Amino acid sequence: MAIRVYLEDILKERGMTGKELCALVGITEANLSILRSGKAKGIRFHTVNRICYYLHCDVGDILKFDGELEENDDEA
Repeated sequence: MAIRVYLEDILKERGMTGKELCALVGITEANLSILRSGKAKGIRFHTVNRICYYLHCDVGDILKFDGELEENDDEA
């Protein structure tokens, strides 16, 4: 995946559990788990905004581009 997710690292740095973040952001633990694993295909800006707000971080702290082009067979 061309975008790496470092949410787990930020949660640990902040001493917050995923369950706590879910309650603050308003997402399910299942959806947070998909995001944390890097398997999410997309995320709403609204959700990113709330995650960054409650973790006191920048988008670039949790999402990083690895320099590779991801080929997607689903796009036409």
